[in-house]
Amino acid sequence: MKLYEIVVHQLKKAPQLVADNGELKKWVIIDLARNYDPELLKLLVDHPQLKEAFFVEVDGILVFKQEKFISFLEMKNYLNDSYTKYKNKVGFIINHKFLNQNNEVALVWPFKDCLLEGGQSREEQKKDEIFFNELLAQDEITQLLEPKVLTNAKVYDIEGEHRFKSFTRDAALNRKRELPLDTITDNLIIKGNNLLALHSLIKVFAAKVKLIYIDPPYNTGNDGFNYNDSFNQSTWLTFMKNRLEVAKALLHNDGAIFVQCDDHEQAYLKVLMDEVFGKENYRETIVVKTSTPSGVNAVNVKRGERLFKVKEYLLFYSKNPTYRFKPIYVKSNFNKNYRYEVKKVNNKYHVKDLKKVFKSDAELEEYVLKNPENIYSLEKNNKKAGEKIKAVIRQSQDIDDVIEYTNNFNQKVLIYKKGVFIPLKERLVKDNGKYYFGTLISDMWDDEIFQTNQNEGGVNLPGGKKPEKLLKRIMELTTNENDIVLDYHLGSGTTAAVAHKMNRQYIGVEQLDYKENDSVVRLQKVINGDPTGISKTINWQGGGSFTYLELKKYNQNFIESIASSTSTEELLKIWNQMKERSFLNYNVDIQRQDAAIQDFTALSLAEQKQFLFEILDKNQLYVNLSSLYDKDFKCTTNEIEVTKNFYNL
Repeated sequence: MKLYEIVVHQLKKAPQLVADNGELKKWVIIDLARNYDPELLKLLVDHPQLKEAFFVEVDGILVFKQEKFISFLEMKNYLNDSYTKYKNKVGFIINHKFLNQNNEVALVWPFKDCLLEGGQSREEQKKDEIFFNELLAQDEITQLLEPKVLTNAKVYDIEGEHRFKSFTRDAALNRKRELPLDTITDNLIIKGNNLLALHSLIKVFAAKVKLIYIDPPYNTGNDGFNYNDSFNQSTWLTFMKNRLEVAKALLHNDGAIFVQCDDHEQAYLKVLMDEVFGKENYRETIVVKTSTPSGVNAVNVKRGERLFKVKEYLLFYSKNPTYRFKPIYVKSNFNKNYRYEVKKVNNKYHVKDLKKVFKSDAELEEYVLKNPENIYSLEKNNKKAGEKIKAVIRQSQDIDDVIEYTNNFNQKVLIYKKGVFIPLKERLVKDNGKYYFGTLISDMWDDEIFQTNQNEGGVNLPGGKKPEKLLKRIMELTTNENDIVLDYHLGSGTTAAVAHKMNRQYIGVEQLDYKENDSVVRLQKVINGDPTGISKTINWQGGGSFTYLELKKYNQNFIESIASSTSTEELLKIWNQMKERSFLNYNVDIQRQDAAIQDFTALSLAEQKQFLFEILDKNQLYVNLSSLYDKDFKCTTNEIEVTKNFYNL
């Protein structure tokens, strides 16, 4: 039964809400909803589907989604008149209100309030997508986004591939990281549609993920985002919005998300993320230098057509406005003010000005970076210091000795000749076993993090693979060991590889097939001691494990077979299989289709494929958890056990 039919059936139980002609008094109901009428709310709560659709539970208290319920009833006015009238308004609402009812400024586009399944399985595949409208197709969306059955589970460790036995739930570790004791503590790689996988993860990892990093398709026209040409930008924004909304639900209250993009959609994506995560949770737009101004594009620059593209962006948002990142230092040019060697011998400080010892700045730099323990700069700009320490600084000008001062944080500060000694060891950055001078991180990352990443991990993803140094920096900025990291555009697996090496738990989701450059291939190399990327910097020696899972396909198998077909004969064989084993749309008449088979064969191959795509029921692309025991889907004993174990049923 459709959601609207359930609403009508349930509300008609109250005679005062029914007109003489048997129809509901819609505007009376809307008025009651605006006034939180107890009898109306009880009618809604009493039905489980209406309770789920129009209420949210907060600390055991049900909160009525008033605007959603009222909008739902108001929108239904159009159904009896003209779908076209309603369709023209699709996408032009903010939080279920039409723009003329709302004073906010927002990004709007056609089909904004729709859901795009985004079912690519290969980069070169191109298909028109179905937009499920959130109000007109709520039942279809609910079914589409149900948690999915899991299949083909296996575990990889230093000894290779193993049969899956059970998920690990380390209570001691979960207690330490303040997560529910039954939280899964295994690393996970999930193959399948990322939107559906994210909604499956909600059942297990809601509000538990500390960091989400994604490097989604940039919508440049040649990056694998091959969807409906007519609404390419609208399609991309809908695609991103659907996934960002569920990503937010997965984020820990003290979590953060980084989305990498370029100039093509950065401005639109920023406004979209303001809307999804809240402007108050916007932290930074980080500029990352990704290349140098050279190469074949010089011709375009000389013609005055466009400048060299040397940057990309990281949009950085948090779950809450109180979020704080972990300040880190990055490699920088040496500051020659760090020239004082200060040692304490027999309770007496000895200060040596190394500038007088070494003939050049290069010699000074080499010495202090090799012997940083007792090296300081003398900071004499102390205008912002407290009055107590200022008094000691004034006192020091008449004393030819170092004064020890204990500040309010019980830290020992060394004061000398009207200045404060700042230790070099706090600013050091270690890379590949060598120390470098560091400065506090800024929103311009123009150092070496995007160099020499082509061969990292032993996999190759032309134009798409991000360097391990970049992910290391993001994880150092936002996470601690054992925190959960998620990447639902995993690609060749850089995020998972870095998380594995840095002892973070990771969840990677990927739906495209990269064969020998797949993340599973890369992670096996990581476990075996992969020496590339950040391995030398952190002394990576190998080890660890991860669990591989797939969403159990049903109609998706037919989608992929259709997409890869190269002839009408192949498609006719698939059609015969579809008649026997697939789920078709309810209005498909198989006998009429067979009778018109000559019309089908007269179409172009692309049109034949599109026709077969359209008659498949998109709600049955993957097997829903609710169908786990349904004989039609033939779930094996192993699939049942893996699925029950994952969802902790």
